[in-house]
Amino acid sequence: MQAAHRHNLATTRAARGFTLLELLVVIVIIGLLAAYVGPKYFAQLGKSEVTVAKAQIEAFEKSLDTYRLDVGRYPSTEEGLGALLVAPPAAGTRWNGPYLKKAVPLDPWGHAYQYRAPGSKGEYDIVSMGKDGQPGGSGDNADISAQ
Repeated sequence: MQAAHRHNLATTRAARGFTLLELLVVIVIIGLLAAYVGPKYFAQLGKSEVTVAKAQIEAFEKSLDTYRLDVGRYPSTEEGLGALLVAPPAAGTRWNGPYLKKAVPLDPWGHAYQYRAPGSKGEYDIVSMGKDGQPGGSGDNADISAQ
């Protein structure tokens, strides 16, 4: 009879579930893990967007170099990166594009890349204005260019 009573007591304890203290301890542990992992995850996310922007700018540079070999000059600021897809009137018959497989993409934050020719650092500048879409800034808002 005593064995049956012990078995019945163990079954009722298991059926009651967790105490409030046990649940609070688990919630605190989950909160600590989220506080530790969260910032590291979002920092990596920002770095990947910058990496994508740099890779796209490098692809533009290669396409612009091919354009220059064919046409003899880089597109003007007015022609912009669109000259890599559609022949500008000034390019004449030497244009052998399109030099991009798809339309000119937006930067990872959804803003258009800024193209200027001549550039402040060379024959042209290609710049992503960063997350905020404004010139200057730091961190995720910093301008990204090839140089």
